Amino acid sequence: MSDNQFDNSQNPMGAAAPGSAEGPQIGVLAQYVKDLSFENPNAPMSLQSQPDQESPSIDVNVNVGARKASDDVYEVELKISATAKQADGKTAFVVELVYGSLYGVRGLDEESLQGFMLVQAPTLMFPYARRIISDATRDGGFPPLMLEPISFEALYRQQLAQAQADGAAAGGGDPKPIDLN
Repeated sequence: MSDNQFDNSQNPMGAAAPGSAEGPQIGVLAQYVKDLSFENPNAPMSLQSQPDQESPSIDVNVNVGARKASDDVYEVELKISATAKQADGKTAFVVELVYGSLYGVRGLDEESLQGFMLVQAPTLMFPYARRIISDATRDGGFPPLMLEPISFEALYRQQLAQAQADGAAAGGGDPKPIDLN
């Protein structure tokens, strides 16, 4: 048998045999828009630019939630909301997105599972959610809102440290919203 062929007892490159229980296994089953809302409450006035008008202030909030959907299947929701206010205090636009993913997960301990659901999963999801937010604001008549990359690991560690400082059990209840301002 040549080096690049394999039979039922061997896999190329030393990979685990399909269906074996060696090590953790994670797979993306689906990604989807669960809820999307764009509001332009002061149109068409909010779309008329004045030469001396300042750029709007934008308040962005992010929240990550995770739950078990069924055996070995978990749903992660990345919730992003952004509100743009003009200098006169009027709302230019509000965009809200709940972006979901289903993950098949096997062989992870509870601590690693929580880390994956609140760090790696939203990191994988963020570029897609960012594009949806950008497209929604552009389609609403405004320049595309390009969200800066988010370090979900740093935010997760910050939240764990805060929970420990508060004396609360880490991971209990829903995660608090992440304020990017």
